[in-house]
Amino acid sequence: MQHYLITGGAGFIGSNLIRTLFNSSEEVRITTIDNFDPFYAEEIKQLNIRDFAGKDQFKLLKKDLAITTGQELAQLIPEPIDAIIHLAAKAGVRPSIANPISYQQANIIGLQNLLDFAKEKKIKQFVFASSSSVYGVNDHFPWKEDETLMPISPYASTKLSGEMLGHVYHKLFGLRFLALRFFTVYGPGQRPDLAIHKFTKAMLQGKPITVYGDGSTSRDYTFVNDTVQGIMGAINYDRSDFEIVNLGNNYTVSLKELISAIEVTTGKKAIIEQHPDQPGDVPKTFADISKAKKLFGYHPNTRLEDGLKKFYDWFVANQELLLKR
Repeated sequence: MQHYLITGGAGFIGSNLIRTLFNSSEEVRITTIDNFDPFYAEEIKQLNIRDFAGKDQFKLLKKDLAITTGQELAQLIPEPIDAIIHLAAKAGVRPSIANPISYQQANIIGLQNLLDFAKEKKIKQFVFASSSSVYGVNDHFPWKEDETLMPISPYASTKLSGEMLGHVYHKLFGLRFLALRFFTVYGPGQRPDLAIHKFTKAMLQGKPITVYGDGSTSRDYTFVNDTVQGIMGAINYDRSDFEIVNLGNNYTVSLKELISAIEVTTGKKAIIEQHPDQPGDVPKTFADISKAKKLFGYHPNTRLEDGLKKFYDWFVANQELLLKR
């Protein structure tokens, strides 16, 4: 029986990972920590975990990692743990500019406490959710993991700090630390503050969507099942003890192209309100995924139109809740 600690398990990526783990094996126990941050409605997070919340093998702890020490965590979770998958974080580039201290507390102090817990419990495997935002503005496309990093938002700086903090614990305490740089993950359960969710909701309601810039910015959109495939590879990886790995799709889509694709998926025409570019936003993200392929056997295979259809089906099935939030 494998026992995994997954932080942020009631969130978008965390809940999809937990579902995949339970579907892949009956020999799995999962403890998740989530503080149900009011960044978005708790009802949506409860929806995310509805399918497995009643399982005997699932345990939910409502705790804030920023104020829960490693020793306190060890008392709360006395059982052995095979791997930690740390997905919990305060997310969002623009909000981090408005309130940078809260991002330091959640994303750095929270990670520090969890690393102390791993040291206390002698847990070998630690998988950390980093972000493509650490690359900042960089035109050496596609981005390789050894690029010079120049983050341009407090959120991005906390993710880079997290990678380096993991390296410290790897060197000092022999922890295997795998930092995964996610690239614009989307799909069923996506957070309501992210573009695909926001645009779909507004278009179904006949409301305008806000577009920052001229629509030429582009992102490496990665379907959540593909991202989860990469996380699963990291959970089982044991050939080295410190790695930083991109999990993207190796394919960029402009904002204009994305809006057109959502129009096709929903059958609705977007009403666009154009605004200036926002501070902290980068013009383009584009992942080189050759390292993930080599280390994890990672092969993203979801086309944008297929991923959007799966997101749309999830949204429509839960629109009574999602449209009012």
